[in-house]
Amino acid sequence: MSFFKSSDGTTSNKAVARLQALIWVLIYGGLLALVLGLSVERLDEDTGWTMVVGGGIVAGLGFALIYVRSRLKVDP
Repeated sequence: MSFFKSSDGTTSNKAVARLQALIWVLIYGGLLALVLGLSVERLDEDTGWTMVVGGGIVAGLGFALIYVRSRLKVDP
């Protein structure tokens, strides 16, 4: 009896590890861009809003990939 249940998945552990790394880079990078955009907005409104929107989209993509990762089946 093992801790992890076995599955008949088709995704390798290396691919899942890369996806998880990408997820965290997108989330933290997007949130950092969002916060920096809020700071830059005081000096240049157009650039600030561009950074806020871009950072929000990137962070949202990272959060969406968490759902994708939850649906993947991993090789044992």
